[in-house]
Amino acid sequence: MLEIRHRAVLEPGTTQDAYDRFFQERDMLLRDSFYLWLIDLLHPLPDGLLVDISCGQGKLVALATARGLRAVGVDFAYQGLLKAQGATPSAVWVAGDGEQLPFADATADYVTHIGSLEHYEHMALGAREIGRILKPTGRACILLPNAFGLLGNIRYVQHYGEIFDDGQPLQRYATRRTWRALLEQNGLEIERLVTWGEVERPRTRRDLAALARRPQRIVRSALAALTPVNLANHFVFLCRRARATVSPRHIPTLAGQ
Repeated sequence: MLEIRHRAVLEPGTTQDAYDRFFQERDMLLRDSFYLWLIDLLHPLPDGLLVDISCGQGKLVALATARGLRAVGVDFAYQGLLKAQGATPSAVWVAGDGEQLPFADATADYVTHIGSLEHYEHMALGAREIGRILKPTGRACILLPNAFGLLGNIRYVQHYGEIFDDGQPLQRYATRRTWRALLEQNGLEIERLVTWGEVERPRTRRDLAALARRPQRIVRSALAALTPVNLANHFVFLCRRARATVSPRHIPTLAGQ
């Protein structure tokens, strides 16, 4: 496993403080089509409860709410939540730590955890919390980065002599088998693996227009489709709660959910 640890998490203060500064200084958003694709992978039923852990600025929550889901975004970075609430005040936003979520056992029909677990101080705790809050019939969608992505880190190292650093306080990369072991050893059962090469089918007119302005992304999409699974840029693990789950934490359920 490769790790980048910035001074922000080594100096006095907390990782939460570092992320508050991060969201004060920049936005962290991807295309709507990316989030819609992830939601579609779960095949959600209307009115199901979706919890987006480490939701950041909450775009996935906003889009899931528009799709008829009862979506809740949780993050410990107040500045990210303030941006999320400002953009979508009608959604539910909760300040909470992904390593110790403020939700009851077996609460969520769906969980999304998108490009965040690799930034946790204690990744195993974060993985256990996903399984704990999932209903036995629930499903989770977890995106994690590959240490050896052919069009990602390998290409980046070729050009710059270093792995890619997105500027977050703590960043890790690992292989497919390492990520799989982390999830399976902490209360999750993997049903399916999907890869992501940072290009997805446009699902909005805006994203279609953006793709038309950058046709080279079509070539990248074709290359990503031909890339072997173990060399994909990112892995999307679609999981269920394992039959033998971790010890429960009894927490009152979120009011109204």
